[in-house]
Amino acid sequence: MRSTFGARVFLDLDIRHEPEGRRFVARIDGMESVLVYALIGGGAVDFRSTYVPPPARGRDVGEALVREALEWARAEGLTVIPSCWFVGTVVRRHPQYAPLLG
Repeated sequence: MRSTFGARVFLDLDIRHEPEGRRFVARIDGMESVLVYALIGGGAVDFRSTYVPPPARGRDVGEALVREALEWARAEGLTVIPSCWFVGTVVRRHPQYAPLLG
């Protein structure tokens, strides 16, 4: 899958939502990056943590992962609680996601 956000294209990045594990997973170059979340009452989702292996850092993998999760939350009509600091950073970089925050 190609993930596209605005003018940026992330090649060879496979992002999948694994609802049974409450996580989003990005695979690139044989490595796995993860965003873990919890559904909480009142139509909210808590994005709790993200992890990108050191060799994949600096390649926008984490940002693509977070943005995919934010788009899912938007489509589901969920309010986002950004417990993970990196999720908050991505939202500040892309203010179109600010209305999702609870």
